[in-house]
Amino acid sequence: QVQLVESGGGLVQPGGSLRLSCAASGSRLSIYAMGWFRQAPGKDREFVAAISRTGISKQYTDSVKGRFTISRDNAKNTVYLEMNSLEPEDTAVYYCAANTGPVAVHTADYNYWGQGTQVTVSS
Repeated sequence: QVQLVESGGGLVQPGGSLRLSCAASGSRLSIYAMGWFRQAPGKDREFVAAISRTGISKQYTDSVKGRFTISRDNAKNTVYLEMNSLEPEDTAVYYCAANTGPVAVHTADYNYWGQGTQVTVSS
């Protein structure tokens, strides 16, 4: 079993950037495919980005392609989400998740979840 803790969220102006981190403990991160999801108030949790165990394969939802980059450093047991050109529509609680199967884009495919970190994009 793995524990996940997100950090790096905060308040940023439109057009700004943030880098989120997801630190894992209790297990080697290298055995999991990893994903980032987000949830705005009153909305369903939605897929943002995912990365395979080795980092070779990546997936993004269309709305963040070209703006967000997912990466991982297995030696540090950490997954990152770099977010650039942020828009008010990106405002949400961002969650990282671990998947014992292949890289996936559905919430139900992930086994372990962090507590979330708030990202607010506002002028």
